[in-house]
Amino acid sequence: MHVEDLRCWRCDASLEDVPQPFVRAAECPSCTVDLHVCKMCEFFDDAARRGCKEPVADEVTEKERSNFCGYFQPVPPGAPAAASNTQSDLEALFGMTPGSSNASASTADAARDELERLFGLDESSRK
Repeated sequence: MHVEDLRCWRCDASLEDVPQPFVRAAECPSCTVDLHVCKMCEFFDDAARRGCKEPVADEVTEKERSNFCGYFQPVPPGAPAAASNTQSDLEALFGMTPGSSNASASTADAARDELERLFGLDESSRK
């Protein structure tokens, strides 16, 4: 991400001229809203527990007010968070085609055969 890509989470104004990294008191030059806020962070996710994907960050209750979070990483509004690639990473790891909900039967069978080989299982021991 480049500094010129950053935009205000509220008014969408460019934040290219705001010094980086954002200090706690940083404000949008256009609408003067706080910038060091959860809604501007790559870990922000309304669906996540506490609204944050960072597992060790302290809970912040007001997501639109500046805070002291040390894990804050600004991202442009609407940009996919780093963690959003998890599904495609898993699909690639397990040989699934992107967007499919299940591995093919042959892939599952091959995985089962490999596990049985690794653990020394044969047909008679599965019964």
